[in-house]
Amino acid sequence: MLKEILIMATVGYARVSTTDQDLSIQLSSLQAVKCKKIFSEKKSGNQNTGRQQLEACLDYLREGDTLIVTRIDRLSRSLRDLQNLVHQLKEKDIYLKATEQPIDTSSAAGKAFFDMLGVFAEFETNLRRERQLEGVAKAKKEGKYKGRQPTARAKTGQVIQLIEEGSTRGAVAKKLGIGVASVYRILKSHKEQNPIASRQGPDQNNQL
Repeated sequence: MLKEILIMATVGYARVSTTDQDLSIQLSSLQAVKCKKIFSEKKSGNQNTGRQQLEACLDYLREGDTLIVTRIDRLSRSLRDLQNLVHQLKEKDIYLKATEQPIDTSSAAGKAFFDMLGVFAEFETNLRRERQLEGVAKAKKEGKYKGRQPTARAKTGQVIQLIEEGSTRGAVAKKLGIGVASVYRILKSHKEQNPIASRQGPDQNNQL
């Protein structure tokens, strides 16, 4: 049992959003609680992707370790992302503590913390959906709602017609507001589905 306690480590993570912000206060707090190792970076907390030091920190942590931050918003600004991260830690038996907030998942209150994150993440998702629906309803009422923009595939008929009329692939892409690559994919798919018609169709060397 003593051996297991000795190999456990407290690991700190500090973050500020912009390069002109100072990490020193967070680093001092993490040093004060004797973190064995501290990872820090200056990155936005809107998403976890691209935050190399957070990824390195998560890779460094081992079963029984404790991740310490000054506040949980240092880990993420999205409740959903935070919930996913905390569950990721839980699956690896890693604890989470905050020096400025009453958060400690190694205590009996840990389960309540997980439950709270789940409730608020669901609330955030439902609130976002409700706002989107309200926005759509308002746009429809004002006659400004255009609906979901059609994909390139939805314009297959127009692409084929314009090509048959002699338009170049580049001209078709510009006219329909899609990429040239999409035009090529549509033509390729059309030829595969209509091999006979394709052989009788327009010049196959229609250039950009």
